[in-house]
Amino acid sequence: MEYKFEIKEGMLKVSVPKELDHHVSNQLREEADLLIDAYHVKKLVFDFADTEFMDSSGIGVLIGRSRNMGFEGGKVIATNLSPRVKQIFRLSGLYQMISVEEE
Repeated sequence: MEYKFEIKEGMLKVSVPKELDHHVSNQLREEADLLIDAYHVKKLVFDFADTEFMDSSGIGVLIGRSRNMGFEGGKVIATNLSPRVKQIFRLSGLYQMISVEEE
């Protein structure tokens, strides 16, 4: 599965692919930033329902979007974290930057 975007009423939902690694991260980052700017997104939701792996470039995408959204008064939320992705969030410190919600 590749990533996909869904835009609705100021919210952008990103369905994260099975592996969020350097092969996917740059394109996902660029497309997300374009959509955030074009649609004035204030809430960015990353859905990890299908994600099994994330490397440092994937973590960088999340950190960068969190900072950018914070500058604009928006927020970033992560949903449907598997135990493995939860561990990555814990070890990388993402829990301090991104709200985690169960969907």
